[in-house]
Amino acid sequence: MQVFKRHVFVCINQRAARHRRGDCHGKAGTDVHQALKTAVAQAGLSVEIRINKAGCLDQCSQGPVIVVYPEAVWYVQVGLEDVDEIVKRHLIGGEVVERLVMTRTDREL
Repeated sequence: MQVFKRHVFVCINQRAARHRRGDCHGKAGTDVHQALKTAVAQAGLSVEIRINKAGCLDQCSQGPVIVVYPEAVWYVQVGLEDVDEIVKRHLIGGEVVERLVMTRTDREL
């Protein structure tokens, strides 16, 4: 089994149209997933960093949501414009992008 330096899960869950909580798919979760995969591949790091699709991470109103392991850092409202910063600063550099981190008040209970 391959061991990755970092493992990233990107919510791409899709709910019924006009669902009260929304979904990450409708907020470009699939595009964020693909952009992360592309950026990691272009950096030559696909062997060290794994990008996976995830089902619902239960933070729908904050989507798109991604979780980075082994640190268990939850990023919320991630846009395509945030992908390069996450890859360079966190996935490569090990520095958490604080402005995107889910806070206690962001959490859906």
